[in-house]
Amino acid sequence: MNHYILAIDQGTTSTRAMIFDHDLNVIAVSQREFPSFYPHSGWVEQNADEIWGSVVAVIGESLAKARLEAKDISALAITNQRETTVVWDKSTGLPVYFALVWQSRQSADLCDEMKKRGVEELIRAKTGLVIDSYFSASKIRWILDHIENGQQRAENNELAFGTIDSWLTYKLTKGKVHVTDVSNASRTLLMDLDSCCWDKQLCDLWNIPMNMLPKIVSTSEVVGVTEPQLFGAPIPIAALVGDQQSALFGQLCLQPGEVKNTYGTGCFLLMNTGNQRIASHNGLLTTVGWRINDQTVYALEGSVFVAGAAIQWLRDGMKLVRTSAESESLAKSVSDNGGVIVVPAFVGMGAPYWNQQVRGAIFGLTRAASDAHIVRATLESIAYQTADVVKAMEDDAGLTLAGLQVDGGASRNDFLMQFQADILNVSVHRPAISETTALGAAMLAGLAVGVWNSVDELKEKWQVDQIFEPKMTEQDRRNAMARWHKAIHACMEF
Repeated sequence: MNHYILAIDQGTTSTRAMIFDHDLNVIAVSQREFPSFYPHSGWVEQNADEIWGSVVAVIGESLAKARLEAKDISALAITNQRETTVVWDKSTGLPVYFALVWQSRQSADLCDEMKKRGVEELIRAKTGLVIDSYFSASKIRWILDHIENGQQRAENNELAFGTIDSWLTYKLTKGKVHVTDVSNASRTLLMDLDSCCWDKQLCDLWNIPMNMLPKIVSTSEVVGVTEPQLFGAPIPIAALVGDQQSALFGQLCLQPGEVKNTYGTGCFLLMNTGNQRIASHNGLLTTVGWRINDQTVYALEGSVFVAGAAIQWLRDGMKLVRTSAESESLAKSVSDNGGVIVVPAFVGMGAPYWNQQVRGAIFGLTRAASDAHIVRATLESIAYQTADVVKAMEDDAGLTLAGLQVDGGASRNDFLMQFQADILNVSVHRPAISETTALGAAMLAGLAVGVWNSVDELKEKWQVDQIFEPKMTEQDRRNAMARWHKAIHACMEF
């Protein structure tokens, strides 16, 4: 009998369902987009009921495509856009306000007020995070402040909070289960990283009643079953996990020092640090990777603000390429960057520079510089930024990078992946299944219900698409990074 796992990848712009078989083959995929709303500058909201509707739709479609029934599914997994915040009425199950998306800045003033109270170090020590509207706590506070009698209703135990994993589990179980996993809880600014429990002192700082909060569970365990009427038979819900942590697991970065990089609009880098939570001295975040069988794995996280967005800029802004894929062939059409360096600091610089005021620039232009040189230099900038974050991770963790696991849209660009291997001087591994977020969630769910007996069994089934080995000389590598850093500092001084 084949065992099937259904993974829900609930992202920022769309919801995807993927069904995997016992050998990690993708049996069916279904995807639905849904809208975001931008009522004011910097605000990003979504309708939580529309998100829920998209999940029901893609589950039904994927089962139909695979010619399977709910009873054929061994387990369901949920991986989700992190930090996005939903507050709903416990008696009706209806949201009391739109979901505040992780990108939304509407609670930034609340964060500024919190910083003025001088509690930044306390919060960082307990949570591994910085005070920022990115995380859920200020979003909860904002919703309570902007609905009628919000604080009173919360104190009266009438309201529930959840990140998207929690909201979907609540809906799938028809209100019977209100939980979140430890990886999502670690992104709220309300969980103590050491105990992996909600922290009363943190909740009191934001004046958030603890009765709103879901129970924190392990990443890989059966937390409930779907309501039978939804899909025709109950399906065990066996994994909840934040999307970046799921990709780390899906890339089988299971040992301390192993790193994955997701090349999307920006880059998300996560390093497994084992059972040690490591405080960063380079502006990285400390977070929970996952918890399995009471064993908690921690991670360091860093982000590059502009990665795939730089390729979109080449296409839509500069009109140098017609498609994103064309950037690869154009970059390969010249033997080097012709002395051109592109710093794509369109929205400031992230780790390890953390300068929101710096803006982008192009250096080294001559009459010989062509569109191909600018395209090549733009792709190289993505690798340089990744190298800066990796160096910060190595410094924090006291670990040396052994290799880099890659996924995301821009990881399909062979030129970029080869240059990434060259500039890091390590092998870059691109998996056969690029949807590692859904894959990681499916793996975690399958382990919980015994579809796979161990991670060793998963390693046997995991397949690589291509390995890029470094070819650059050490001197060329040093010279290239030196020129990149010279350009960065010139931008910061401008």
